[in-house]
Amino acid sequence: MLQNYKNGDIEVIDWGCLEYGEAFTRQMTLVDEAISGFAPDRLVFVEHPPVVTIGRSGGKEDLRISKELLHSRGVSFFQTDRGGMATFHGPGQLVAYPIVKLKEKDLHLYLERLLNAVATLLREYGLVPEFKIGEPGVWVNSCKIASVGIAVQKWVTYHGVALNVNTELEAFDLIVPCGHSEEKMTSMKQELGFSLNMVKVKKKLTEVFGKEFGYGNICNAQKKFYKYPDWLIHKAPDAGAIESMEKALQKLKLATVCQSAQCPNLGECFARGTATFMILGTNCTRKCRFCAVDKGFPQEVDQKEPERVAQAVQMLGLKYAVITSVTRDDMPDGGGSQFIRTIEQIRRLCPGVGIEILIPDFRGLLQPLKQVFDARPDVLNHNIETVPRLYPFVRPIAKYRRSLGVLEYASRQGLKVKSGLMLGLGERKKEIIQTLKDLKFAGCMYLTIGQYLAPSKNHFPVARFVPPEEFDELAETARLIGFSGVASGPLVRSSYQADQMFETGQRISKVA
Repeated sequence: MLQNYKNGDIEVIDWGCLEYGEAFTRQMTLVDEAISGFAPDRLVFVEHPPVVTIGRSGGKEDLRISKELLHSRGVSFFQTDRGGMATFHGPGQLVAYPIVKLKEKDLHLYLERLLNAVATLLREYGLVPEFKIGEPGVWVNSCKIASVGIAVQKWVTYHGVALNVNTELEAFDLIVPCGHSEEKMTSMKQELGFSLNMVKVKKKLTEVFGKEFGYGNICNAQKKFYKYPDWLIHKAPDAGAIESMEKALQKLKLATVCQSAQCPNLGECFARGTATFMILGTNCTRKCRFCAVDKGFPQEVDQKEPERVAQAVQMLGLKYAVITSVTRDDMPDGGGSQFIRTIEQIRRLCPGVGIEILIPDFRGLLQPLKQVFDARPDVLNHNIETVPRLYPFVRPIAKYRRSLGVLEYASRQGLKVKSGLMLGLGERKKEIIQTLKDLKFAGCMYLTIGQYLAPSKNHFPVARFVPPEEFDELAETARLIGFSGVASGPLVRSSYQADQMFETGQRISKVA
């Protein structure tokens, strides 16, 4: 939770070097917090890897080369919702995103103050800033040194100003800067003849920004304004149950997603004698930024693995088995045949055991999907994971519509269909509701909703911790939409109490 702030405070956040798309997602989370009154005004600093962005007024005519050539030169492309046309962002350029709630509700006054802050900074370095009537930005010696593109939502600002500090200027030749083909760009380094210390530039810009906008207290976000929410703290797991289960799995040379994905419910589920078996190795061929499963060169397929999974189900006395896998894009069928053999072996050795499979998308290939569906698992689970807007940043190889298609195809084959959604990645409520509707329309019967927890600092960051009451509200919404079974809570995961959800769903189906 955030500490209490007084009116007139501003929090300064430094994201370091961050992909433009991810920075945009984080911005929108901060905007939502500012609109709700959850947070103070913020001033965000960031540098972006090479990227060309085009605002609302621009188009493809603002590129001097194709998008394909941009990518071949290591420059990404992003169509964004700020004002203005094309600009370039890259290392050495200081980008400042003020997330500010405008009390005067005067966007022109805000823009004037933002430009004045940049101009004051330049003067402190001995440079003479220039302005052009009707053109947002700052010039030095008739060359543009700072570009401005802003947007506002319910009088909360986002996007901001890009100041060329130590920027390599050649990249601006790839675009028509701000719609002016004759525009010449410059940088502080170019004008002064030496590289500048970016930390000092940020400090000076913070000071002049605070004075220009009248902030009484500037807070550094590196101080811990957040604490781990109480609702995510739970008792230590049953060490004995974990040790016993792990010994059994090691004996049969099997892996569980419970261990690989660092599931917070591992101790509880192991104590209940339940586990989600992970087949096809432990190395995933995709690099989803939310997932703790190992990435790397995939292991050779173990042909005896299905039989050992069935033996584990028998040995543990399970009445309900959940089978999942890493994504195997290296295999022609995506690993579908291994799922089929595992289902067959469990039914041979443990007749009557319920079987749920949590599958990847098999690249959307119909043949392996149909073959797996023909094996008739009791529940077909495929996680949608997040809202469509976040897919490029969270699941860059996956496709939202493809995942919906997998679920719809399974439903049309007469299977009971299940999916899962993570919260806390930067999604908005209306996006969540639409995703729930999309899932129900695709034929999904069962749903899990849980809090995303970043496995490490290198994974996609947590945008916010969603309180339990919001999970309860979403559960009720999902039931009203028509889901037969819903598990929604901060610590809920895809396979959490899957057997109980299936049994409940069966009872609902029988009553209906």
